[in-house]
Amino acid sequence: MSFFNSAIQFFKEAYVELTKVTWLGKKEVVATTVVVIIFIIILSIFVSFVDLILSTILGIILKLG
Repeated sequence: MSFFNSAIQFFKEAYVELTKVTWLGKKEVVATTVVVIIFIIILSIFVSFVDLILSTILGIILKLG
């Protein structure tokens, strides 16, 4: 079987599998997107806060040395 025949067979099988997928509705997609965005904002604030604390501690240690 040639490469092109294999590729065509793969895409045919992938299409068949995609028709079996249950896709989320618009409400679910919007809700999960909002949750992800809120989580990213909270995580960004946390990482920024930890970075600020660690850089302050490092600055104090370097001034003492």
